[in-house]
Amino acid sequence: MTAPFDGPPIPPAVRTDEARFTSLPGYPFRPHYAFVENPNHPDRLRMHYVDEGPPDAPVVLMVHGEPTWSYVYRKLVPVFAGAGRRAIAVDLIGFGRSDKPTRAAHYSFENHVGWLEALVRVLDLREITLVCQDWGGPVGMGVLARDPERFARVVAGNTMLHTAEAELEGRIAWAAHASGDADATVSTALLDWMHLSHRAPDFDAGPSIAFATAREVAPEVVAAYDAPFPTEWHKAGMRQFPVLIPVTPTDPGAAINRETWKALAAFDRPFLTLFGDSDPATRGWDRIFHERVPGATGQPHQILENTGHFWQEDRGEPAARIILDWMDATA
Repeated sequence: MTAPFDGPPIPPAVRTDEARFTSLPGYPFRPHYAFVENPNHPDRLRMHYVDEGPPDAPVVLMVHGEPTWSYVYRKLVPVFAGAGRRAIAVDLIGFGRSDKPTRAAHYSFENHVGWLEALVRVLDLREITLVCQDWGGPVGMGVLARDPERFARVVAGNTMLHTAEAELEGRIAWAAHASGDADATVSTALLDWMHLSHRAPDFDAGPSIAFATAREVAPEVVAAYDAPFPTEWHKAGMRQFPVLIPVTPTDPGAAINRETWKALAAFDRPFLTLFGDSDPATRGWDRIFHERVPGATGQPHQILENTGHFWQEDRGEPAARIILDWMDATA
């Protein structure tokens, strides 16, 4: 009888070769690492973060989403660090320079929140200004829900907190809400994105960035987004994120987000939204944050013109200056 697979054993996690991160445009930052527990394997995982600016300064914690990594914040980091803030941009597990489990099932919503929470505790970050986009919102604000006293303020940019509750009907452009007791209505655009991530034979980060920005992205920048993902084993986390989006109220992720909404309902510290005007994927969520988060009342929320889903790419430096001015005003 022949063996069903005669190649080398698949490792539980892979690590991208450091050589792939050399000479990336606009990304000169020295790497920093911390180790976090892996609920699915005895070996710990190495988690990467950019750490620029004075180490004892107020912290700006930047959390990326799908399918990016800390590279998406490269335009903001120097602005924050140059203004005397400690600028930390993480690579979630499965992204950037962080370790990448090879089994898609290991990338649960719960694990992502736990890994980021572990990093925040290892670094003992306090008085945090959280800057989050896309999945960085549910993950970053999920950590806030567990340890709110570490957070001084929040900037939510083109992000969302799906619970698939019926009350969301008509409120968000990419629909995902309950329709009666046993059905849900989900936007075809959202479903197509969820399916593409698992069905596409070639699924790369760079084309998604170029597609979801409102301004032209240079080819070398598009290529840089693909640097962490040289093989399919490196892409398991990137392929998994879209199918973790809660589109039914019974989804485990919806339960996590409901707990986050409970915490945000008591969050009276400053909460700012910065949303691009050209992003149907998150259109409508800014108004929901305004209504539900006490700290959002009276804040100078902004819609960034000619800006897509990845506002950091379209308007990175101007957005960083808006955030800095707001931080000063709410100090």
